[in-house]
Amino acid sequence: MRPRIDWMTRSDDRVLAFLAEKEIVASASVIAANIDYNPSYLSRRCRKLAAAGLLERIDKSNYRLTDLGERYLSGDVDPEALALDEES
Repeated sequence: MRPRIDWMTRSDDRVLAFLAEKEIVASASVIAANIDYNPSYLSRRCRKLAAAGLLERIDKSNYRLTDLGERYLSGDVDPEALALDEES
Protein backbone atom coordinates (compact mmCIF):
# COMPACT_ATOMS: atom_id res chain seq x y z
CA MET A 1 0.00 0.00 0.00
CA ARG A 2 1.26 3.48 -0.88
CA PRO A 3 1.94 5.98 1.87
CA ARG A 4 -0.38 8.97 2.16
CA ILE A 5 1.53 12.15 1.25
CA ASP A 6 -0.28 15.30 2.45
CA TRP A 7 0.60 17.57 -0.47
CA MET A 8 -0.16 15.03 -3.20
CA THR A 9 -3.41 14.96 -5.16
CA ARG A 10 -5.25 12.13 -6.89
CA SER A 11 -3.95 13.47 -10.20
CA ASP A 12 -0.36 13.05 -8.96
CA ASP A 13 -0.89 9.32 -8.49
CA ARG A 14 -2.43 9.10 -11.95
CA VAL A 15 0.52 10.95 -13.54
CA LEU A 16 3.03 8.65 -11.87
CA ALA A 17 1.05 5.52 -12.73
CA PHE A 18 0.65 6.60 -16.36
CA LEU A 19 4.38 7.19 -16.80
CA ALA A 20 5.20 3.90 -15.07
CA GLU A 21 2.75 1.94 -17.19
CA LYS A 22 3.81 3.44 -20.51
CA GLU A 23 7.54 3.69 -19.67
CA ILE A 24 7.83 6.88 -21.73
CA VAL A 25 9.06 10.45 -21.55
CA ALA A 26 6.08 12.77 -21.99
CA SER A 27 4.96 16.37 -21.67
CA ALA A 28 2.27 17.48 -19.25
CA SER A 29 0.00 18.03 -22.27
CA VAL A 30 0.43 14.45 -23.46
CA ILE A 31 -0.12 13.11 -19.96
CA ALA A 32 -3.20 15.33 -19.54
CA ALA A 33 -4.72 14.11 -22.80
CA ASN A 34 -4.27 10.51 -21.70
CA ILE A 35 -5.58 10.78 -18.15
CA ASP A 36 -8.24 13.42 -18.80
CA TYR A 37 -6.94 16.41 -16.84
CA ASN A 38 -6.38 20.06 -17.73
CA PRO A 39 -2.88 20.52 -19.24
CA SER A 40 -2.14 23.72 -17.29
CA TYR A 41 -3.07 22.04 -14.03
CA LEU A 42 -0.93 18.98 -14.82
CA SER A 43 1.99 21.16 -15.80
CA ARG A 44 1.97 22.64 -12.27
CA ARG A 45 1.61 19.20 -10.71
CA CYS A 46 4.49 17.78 -12.79
CA ARG A 47 6.74 20.61 -11.62
CA LYS A 48 5.82 19.81 -8.02
CA LEU A 49 6.42 16.08 -8.56
CA ALA A 50 9.80 16.90 -10.09
CA ALA A 51 10.68 19.13 -7.10
CA ALA A 52 9.94 16.15 -4.85
CA GLY A 53 12.16 13.86 -6.94
CA LEU A 54 9.34 11.65 -8.21
CA LEU A 55 9.70 12.89 -11.79
CA GLU A 56 12.75 14.02 -13.72
CA ARG A 57 12.44 17.00 -16.02
CA ILE A 58 14.18 15.97 -19.23
CA ASP A 59 13.88 19.30 -21.02
CA LYS A 60 11.59 22.34 -21.00
CA SER A 61 8.39 20.31 -21.21
CA ASN A 62 9.09 16.58 -20.87
CA TYR A 63 9.17 14.37 -17.78
CA ARG A 64 9.93 10.80 -16.87
CA LEU A 65 9.44 8.74 -13.75
CA THR A 66 12.45 8.48 -11.43
CA ASP A 67 13.59 5.51 -9.35
CA LEU A 68 12.09 7.30 -6.33
CA GLY A 69 8.80 7.60 -8.25
CA GLU A 70 8.84 3.88 -8.97
CA ARG A 71 9.55 3.11 -5.31
CA TYR A 72 6.69 5.41 -4.26
CA LEU A 73 4.29 3.53 -6.57
CA SER A 74 5.35 0.22 -5.05
CA GLY A 75 4.82 1.58 -1.52
CA ASP A 76 8.51 1.55 -0.58
CA VAL A 77 8.95 5.25 0.30
CA ASP A 78 8.78 6.90 3.69
CA PRO A 79 6.34 9.85 3.49
CA GLU A 80 8.89 12.03 5.31
CA ALA A 81 11.28 11.55 2.35
CA LEU A 82 8.76 13.36 0.13
CA ALA A 83 8.14 16.41 2.28
CA LEU A 84 8.20 19.66 0.32
CA ASP A 85 8.74 23.13 1.64
CA GLU A 86 5.83 25.54 1.25
CA GLU A 87 7.32 27.24 -1.84
CA SER A 88 7.63 24.08 -3.95
